Amino acid sequence: LKSTDCWRTGRSPPMETNPIPVVTAQTSPYDDQRPGPGGLRKKTSVFESKRNYLQNYIQSVLSSIDLRDRQGSTVVVGSDGRYFSRTAIEVIVQMAAANGIGRLVIGHNGILSTPAVSCIIRKIKAIGGIILTASHNPGGPGGDFGIKFNVANGGPSSDTVTEKIYQVSRTLEEYAICPDLRIDLSRLGRQDFDLENKFKPFRVEIVDSVEVYLNMLRGIFDFNAIKGLLTGPEQLKIRIDAMNGVMGPYVRRILCDELGAPANSAVNCVPLEDFGGQYPDPNLTYAASLVESMKGGDFGFGAAFDADGDRCMILGQNAFFVHPSDSVAVMAANTSCIPYFRQMGLRGLARSMPTSTALDKVAKALKLALYETPSGWRFFGNLMDSGRCSLCGEESFGTGSDHIREKDGLWSVLMWLSIMASRKQSVEEIVKDHWAKLGRNYVCRFDYEGIEPKVAFYLMRDLEAMITDKTFTSQKFAVGNNVYSVEKADNFEYIDPVDGTVARNQGLRIIFSDGSRLIFRLSGTSGGVGATIRIYAESYERDPEKHGRETQAVLGPLIAIALKISNIHERTGRRGPSVIT
Repeated sequence: LKSTDCWRTGRSPPMETNPIPVVTAQTSPYDDQRPGPGGLRKKTSVFESKRNYLQNYIQSVLSSIDLRDRQGSTVVVGSDGRYFSRTAIEVIVQMAAANGIGRLVIGHNGILSTPAVSCIIRKIKAIGGIILTASHNPGGPGGDFGIKFNVANGGPSSDTVTEKIYQVSRTLEEYAICPDLRIDLSRLGRQDFDLENKFKPFRVEIVDSVEVYLNMLRGIFDFNAIKGLLTGPEQLKIRIDAMNGVMGPYVRRILCDELGAPANSAVNCVPLEDFGGQYPDPNLTYAASLVESMKGGDFGFGAAFDADGDRCMILGQNAFFVHPSDSVAVMAANTSCIPYFRQMGLRGLARSMPTSTALDKVAKALKLALYETPSGWRFFGNLMDSGRCSLCGEESFGTGSDHIREKDGLWSVLMWLSIMASRKQSVEEIVKDHWAKLGRNYVCRFDYEGIEPKVAFYLMRDLEAMITDKTFTSQKFAVGNNVYSVEKADNFEYIDPVDGTVARNQGLRIIFSDGSRLIFRLSGTSGGVGATIRIYAESYERDPEKHGRETQAVLGPLIAIALKISNIHERTGRRGPSVIT
């Protein structure tokens, strides 16, 4: 009798004849377990070496779920395959059992992309999901590790939930665990366990990492049309880089096996614990090898994914770069190419505040509502749950729709391939057509990473004092032949139209009379040392004759203003940004 046969016989296998004991262990709280928008991210060594650091946080997550809801409930568990994930999953299983969870659904070998977790939560009506990822941050013993809790709608925790987890973590004195419980992540199927003082057996189901997610995508897209594009007489050659993160199995199974792309279309498709020593960050800096391979002109479409598969970068032939702000706008303007949207309709559009206003132009043209939210996917969830929004995106390479409650990298790739198949145009032609119709938003982002947190805090505080002073809105800045008049300056705050909750201090905005924008944000998603300040510049150009200019040349004057008023180089000792997007 194997463990997988237990459900048929209604009893545990012989090796589990004695009920597994539930142990209550004493611990001391930590004061640094406040989760950010992407969950709790720290150096891997913190989770590995600090006594009970992992156990404390898992207990805090489980205790944040009301006991009545927790008893006998189902939770989904997955990871992006980074170092320490298997160890952490074993602890999560042991603690979930001890805390009254009835069933865990775990990806094969612990692997599940973030979009797949969201999909499965919604499909099986789980109470939530635990995702082990630090997104685009590096992995390995010297890298970062993260734990993210998604709620019952499949989306990231709201601020209320993360605050509850944090408050539990500050006073935690004990955790419950079944230290003798062992599971085999490599064996698909059910494994049942009898626990002491528990009426029902605790069940673990190891599921195929791709299957449920693939079935969902089949219902959204015209797979035959995409297959025709990738295999037909005019075959589009593609290059997909999974960056040794979670997406390898998904790319191979869906794009190659299912949709017919040749096996050599997919590179770096083996999930590695340290992502091959690279940053699994899909941008022009860290996905440089993809950019190089696209420059030769052999491939008509390219994409790179981050570690957990919720974000991707899109490139056209000759490494034509599609800015994420343009990508979401092009998708929104072409939803008629997608069966899902033809059936469901398009209700509204949403973008994060730093994302360019290109999407706003589409919303206006289609007479749809446009919602501007703070950064963080959780803000889109409420809009989608209430039927206000169908498609949304962020400038940080994340795009998605109401099919799940997470951004979705592979969905974005299939959106682009569907649009290309329908319009019979290249990536560059589609983007340039879009600009010709609605104008081009020139955008760029400067990231200053690893800044001393105090320096970052005071820089932002002083900058806010300057731009919110009454005299600032009458300011004019002359740079070369350009004069920029300030029309509005504030610290962005968002009132959720669904429940009225207010999110304050979401980024400093300067909006000029010609629609140009400068934005300064202190980012909260780095698990590493120091703070990150992001500076965004945006300028709108209606004239098609001026759509082929260099982004840095167009935005140079705005960037000069940003550097001058923030004094960022002087105050940080930097000579320039760490990354330019």
